[in-house]
Amino acid sequence: MPDWVAVIILGVIEGITEFLPISSTGHLILCEKLLPSSLFNEAQREVFLITIQSGAVIAVVAVFIDRLRELGATWNEPDTHDYLKKLVFAFVFTGFFGLAIEKAVEQNGGQMIGDDPLPVAWALLIGGALFIGVESWLGKKGSTEADTERAKQITWTIALMFGVAQLVAAVFPGASRSGTTILVGLLLGMRRPMAVEFSFLLGVPTLLAAGGYKMMQASPEVLSGMWLHLTLGTTVSAITAFLTVKWLLRYLQNNSFAAFGWYRIALGGVILIAAALGWLGKTS
Repeated sequence: MPDWVAVIILGVIEGITEFLPISSTGHLILCEKLLPSSLFNEAQREVFLITIQSGAVIAVVAVFIDRLRELGATWNEPDTHDYLKKLVFAFVFTGFFGLAIEKAVEQNGGQMIGDDPLPVAWALLIGGALFIGVESWLGKKGSTEADTERAKQITWTIALMFGVAQLVAAVFPGASRSGTTILVGLLLGMRRPMAVEFSFLLGVPTLLAAGGYKMMQASPEVLSGMWLHLTLGTTVSAITAFLTVKWLLRYLQNNSFAAFGWYRIALGGVILIAAALGWLGKTS
């Protein structure tokens, strides 16, 4: 398989899965095992996987451009100012503790993005069960007028827990950044559209910062020969993510996240079977 075809495949997978609650990192780790082993060395691999997330971020900015303009035009109004403060807090919380965790992992000889399929499988299974359970609970619980009012508010607890959820996703490939944050939002009483919006807008600075930080860390030797692959992968990711996010927002107008829960369980089960048969390599 030509390298450029492999890069396009990875870009498409990143674009589809980054903002769906099904784990982009988990899918990319698994897909890599079917691609040419000569595509990237270990250092280049991590830079590539994190950097092409920037394409998905561009797509979110394009989809939410009207909302972003509204926030920019009314930034000094109390409600918007409060919303932005909590968005910034969640981002700073994630960045500070995320760097601390990464340093601790590196000092112990590990890496943030591993390649063991078993943790990915279990994270997919657990997340899938949680989505199904939460959506079932919400369906039985119903809603009151008080619930509706609370669902319109972004509290400091929500902002903090969104930051924690992003850290969980960073530490456990397969958990899904969008999945963990949306689950937290639903559990704390947010309506699906608001949980999705806050999760996606929080993802913009988070993923851009992660990509920029990883690029700054990389040596010229690591980046050498990667620029065309990075540009191609990021572009493909942006186009695919734009179409995916537009579809998701329409889908959620009349549907819940339960289907994504079942998908995660099915995929996690397939990974466990494939790992048991030795098809995915490392299973420690």
